[in-house]
Amino acid sequence: MPHVIIEYTANVEADARISELMRVLSDVLIRHADVFPIGGIRTRALRLDQYRMADGSEDDAFIHVTFRIKAGRPRSVTGPVCAEMFAAARAHLADVFARRFLGLTLELVEFDTHGFHVENNVHARFARAPQPLPGQIS
Repeated sequence: MPHVIIEYTANVEADARISELMRVLSDVLIRHADVFPIGGIRTRALRLDQYRMADGSEDDAFIHVTFRIKAGRPRSVTGPVCAEMFAAARAHLADVFARRFLGLTLELVEFDTHGFHVENNVHARFARAPQPLPGQIS
């Protein structure tokens, strides 16, 4: 954890440079590796081909970012990180806002770990000196 899920309307895909937006949001979390271990960061984007925005009369677009983390971190930590993520997304999308109607939202979802199971050996890569992958020459 954390997971960043970017839902975006198909009509904004090219303008919003979604792959770059994924990097921008991931970079915010990497800067907070003391709170959100790098090996747990998952960022993905889901294009929405079927959607309706506002009254449906214009070519409106939206991007909704869901930031999912395990419950337990204090608001004094999560609040500033959410604000930084939103500011980074707004800066990335500034030119899009200047050209078209766009709604941007970021939602923090904290979930209880009851029923949540995970196995992740990626954390080990960040806990020690880099090791070659199987088959690589060191």
